[in-house]
Amino acid sequence: MVARVTVLSVVDAIADDLRRRVLSGELGPGEALTEAEVASRYEVARATAKASIEKLVTEQVLVRSNHKTARVVQLGPDDVRDIYRSREYLEAEVLRRLARDRSVPAASREANEEIGRLWQAEVYDVVDPDMRFHTSLIDSLGSPRTSRMYHSLTSEVKLCMAQLQGSQRLSPAIIVAEHQRLLDLICAGRGDDAATLLREHLGRARELLVEALGGTPGPEATLAPSVLSDAPA
Repeated sequence: MVARVTVLSVVDAIADDLRRRVLSGELGPGEALTEAEVASRYEVARATAKASIEKLVTEQVLVRSNHKTARVVQLGPDDVRDIYRSREYLEAEVLRRLARDRSVPAASREANEEIGRLWQAEVYDVVDPDMRFHTSLIDSLGSPRTSRMYHSLTSEVKLCMAQLQGSQRLSPAIIVAEHQRLLDLICAGRGDDAATLLREHLGRARELLVEALGGTPGPEATLAPSVLSDAPA
């Protein structure tokens, strides 16, 4: 921790720890987070605590209205569907473009292998490597603006994924298999097929999360994974 803090500003280090607490479920949806509490916990000035909180408000990890106390964002079914469909629009086009060059990012392979190792070790918190898998696909396109658009969604996506993984509704085995199939399709130059599988992959997670948040899930929630029956071409 000391080595990490020496690289980051105090504001960034505190924001990172608060973000970790939110994504781990230590700070739950709707929970209040005051400047006084943050200042006391981290032994910093109120101004530093405020800056850390505002950083997470900007990232939409926290929400604050009319200068009231900041709270952990509470996502509903409509929010989840909007977030995941926004992801799909961006990712599907990136997959098609990568498939044209048959370009498979090494970072995506490495992230998926990490998910596999965690699953085999019976560790089911795969949010970080799962997000790295998808983010590395976007970043490999080499478009700063596309990456910025996608990264603007990542905090909300991680909140969604953390809530879904916390309910253990997604099988890491299916995640690994579908990720690998996506990479195989890119390598084979089959961009449209990769986009179709992505729609299934994200759609299942989206509707399972909608159900976990009390909404009525769509048919994607119970759709049998095609990757279990399809052999790579």
